[in-house]
Amino acid sequence: MSKNITSEIKFLVELDENRVPEKLTWSALDGGVEKEDAKAIMLSIWNSKIQETLRIDLWTKDMPVDEMKLFFHQTLVAMSDTFQRATQDEKMVETMKDFCDYFAEKLELKK
Repeated sequence: MSKNITSEIKFLVELDENRVPEKLTWSALDGGVEKEDAKAIMLSIWNSKIQETLRIDLWTKDMPVDEMKLFFHQTLVAMSDTFQRATQDEKMVETMKDFCDYFAEKLELKK
């Protein structure tokens, strides 16, 4: 009989008196990460029962706007890569990557 293995990823959110995130940390002990600081987190969870994506989007109040723009761009690029691995839909992947390039150009992220 095979034994299931579990792995845990934790996010800790420290809030100010107005419940605005001041500090974010995350741990994934299987990956060698313990209480690593973060400035932003975007987490998407697929609920198959209701066919809907649930989201958690958090960022600290001291997250610089220029870093937020980079974070969004890199997240869009990563989503393109994940979409490619999940669907093998090369035509749509190229469209998504074109948009990522456009996004970076409009925000003047590429030097």
